[in-house]
Amino acid sequence: MLTTPYGTTVLERLRGERAALGTMYFGTTVDEKTSFALLDRWVERGGRVLDTANCYAFWAPDGTGEESELLIGRWMAERGARDDVLITSKVGCLPDPLDGPFPESAEGLGPDVIRRQLDLSAERLGCSSIDLYLTHADDPSVPLADTLGALSEAVRSGRVGVIGASNTDAARMREAEALAAADDSLAAPRVVQMRHSYLWPDPGHNIAPQRPLDRDLVAWAAEHDGVLQGYSPLLQGALTRPDRQLSPEYRDGTNERRLRLLRELADRMGVTANQVALAWMVGGQRPVMPVLGVSRLEQLDEAMDALDLELPGEVRAELDALAPLGRMA
Repeated sequence: MLTTPYGTTVLERLRGERAALGTMYFGTTVDEKTSFALLDRWVERGGRVLDTANCYAFWAPDGTGEESELLIGRWMAERGARDDVLITSKVGCLPDPLDGPFPESAEGLGPDVIRRQLDLSAERLGCSSIDLYLTHADDPSVPLADTLGALSEAVRSGRVGVIGASNTDAARMREAEALAAADDSLAAPRVVQMRHSYLWPDPGHNIAPQRPLDRDLVAWAAEHDGVLQGYSPLLQGALTRPDRQLSPEYRDGTNERRLRLLRELADRMGVTANQVALAWMVGGQRPVMPVLGVSRLEQLDEAMDALDLELPGEVRAELDALAPLGRMA
């Protein structure tokens, strides 16, 4: 199984971090001045992991998918901040052609796509290497050995530190583990990034290509000391804002009870429901690193304050009793 000193260092640093700053809309709906201020505050408050992708945000007005990486590259160059942060980017979901129907037109995970898009991401970011490189969604049309081979090539060359997968399942992660265990030239994925919140999407709703975290992936992480990351942890503000309705996949009786409990516990503790949800994620038996999507400094400060919030045992027990994955043992 392939490992490198660079990858070992990146993984050690990732395991010491509690959250990532999601930059999906930086450079599109979040303007450059605001984005720079958020990045500055993130680092000032001790944040280190930045999460982007080669497709953020192609669906925004006039978006091409290059905007987030380009903005981060400008910020790092202006601030001299490359060594201060861990850069995560992703490949596989950029539509090709850009105006094609999504997700049917997604570029996928062929080796040529991975090589080309890694070059383009590194150029936009203005750096020679990307610390964590994730497949953005599963692509069963390409043999996993081919995808893993191209990613491992990037690891061997020092252009990528650690590889991982977003929107995958435990069977694919274990298949990758088996391939890497049998071939010293292949790296194994060590990070999974899935949709995850205290509320749980109804499996009857199609949210493809997104997928929620599940017990099998938690078990994979426990077996391999993998890093779990959760995107959309605050459901676009719906946990706290009365003007934000839950999306359809969360509108059931159990989620109404979960949301009511979050708000009741938040009132009891004198904090926000967002903060209770984030503290629950990062402080569990198997922590999940939230990928924080924010557009204002006060949102970022609220989230950062939550990372230091210790939930009393009885509060965590109440939350776990209704949690989609329980105590995630």
